[in-house]
Amino acid sequence: MSDKVGSENAVAVPVGWRAKLRQVGPGMMAAATGVGAGDLVATMVAGSRFGYTLLWAVVVGTIFKIALAEAVGRWHLASGKTIISGWRTLGMWVLVYFGAYAVVWGFVYGATAMSASALPLNALFPDISVRYWGMICGVVGLTLVMFSRYGIIEKFMTFLVGIMFVTVVGTAILVTPNLLDTLNGFVPRLPDGSFVYVLGLVGGVGGTITMAAYGYWTMAKGWRSVRWLSMMRLDNTVGYVTTGIFVIAMLIVGSELLIGQEIISGDEGLLVLGDTLAADYGQWARIPFLVGFFAVSFSSLVGVWNGVSLLFADWWRTLRLPGVAKDDTGLSDLEDHDRNAGERSWVYRGYMLWLTFPPMLLLFLDRPFQVTVAYGVLGALFMPFLAGTLLVLLNTSRVPREGRSGWLSNSLLTICLVMFAYLAVDEIIGTFS
Repeated sequence: MSDKVGSENAVAVPVGWRAKLRQVGPGMMAAATGVGAGDLVATMVAGSRFGYTLLWAVVVGTIFKIALAEAVGRWHLASGKTIISGWRTLGMWVLVYFGAYAVVWGFVYGATAMSASALPLNALFPDISVRYWGMICGVVGLTLVMFSRYGIIEKFMTFLVGIMFVTVVGTAILVTPNLLDTLNGFVPRLPDGSFVYVLGLVGGVGGTITMAAYGYWTMAKGWRSVRWLSMMRLDNTVGYVTTGIFVIAMLIVGSELLIGQEIISGDEGLLVLGDTLAADYGQWARIPFLVGFFAVSFSSLVGVWNGVSLLFADWWRTLRLPGVAKDDTGLSDLEDHDRNAGERSWVYRGYMLWLTFPPMLLLFLDRPFQVTVAYGVLGALFMPFLAGTLLVLLNTSRVPREGRSGWLSNSLLTICLVMFAYLAVDEIIGTFS
């Protein structure tokens, strides 16, 4: 692998733990973007029904997401190609699938992200309705991402992660968890009726289409070639361990405050928890939690507006390139990607506009249940696609030998493929039944 790929943006590989920790960022972006309000509700429901019993599933989910994101990052660093270019070698049908998926998913997700960001703001400032708070969040997110470079966006996302971590972990400490029950929760068990909840927790530790954006964020940091593999793995692990701790804290809060209660489905369920905190501890406990709720939702919005727009712009660029051979491991792709930054910018900005303004029409629905259902189905359809294509790409001549998967990566990706395929089928059956 040549180090000339993207040399104009490349930076020196850090040496030493302190220098490496200062480079951490893309993994935090990917993990924070993937954990949304819906994941918190699912975690809270699991805690209210099964207490601490399913804590182990969060740990397993963190391991699987680390494996998936590591595979995405390894593809970019070892092959010198973007994930979209890799998908193209699998056949044009893959690009058609992704393009159609991204258009439909973006329309649905735009409304979901804006609504989720608006709910805590409306609870804090009720004079403005959820609908208009959602529009404000969409425009603010669009402005931030459209006119900021990656470094500014990364710093802003890290700031939001800090708020998420302090408020939610602080809430978990406030409710004084039972330490013995907490430790017992890390012992794998399957109570009656918990199987789907376990799969939901395993699958919900920060991951949707945004996982595929991870490689683009490593490119934005200037990481090139296999020399960066150890840095990428550290970055990826720090990001997902942080969100894993965050999700564990949320499950503890649900277990302590809501055990045995019937929780409202959808993002409104988090407002129930805020009201419970206010009743038990006073408004001083509710307000920080709502601020954390907003940080969770708005970080997902900002991450998607940036990351998935980069994916879509690269999809458009790759769609227009000449045909490529399946075993092509040339090093021109990232160089071409960098040179054409201006050319792709109109598609990048256009997709951000698509995420923002057309979905505002859905905000005029009083209770957009159909939108929530559609988002759940669409999200379930992407993860098995990602796991399956990574298994193919990282075990063939499309990537140099030093970047191919070993038995551990292949085992984890295969389990992810089976698990997410099951979740997708369950989501579809549940929707239409």
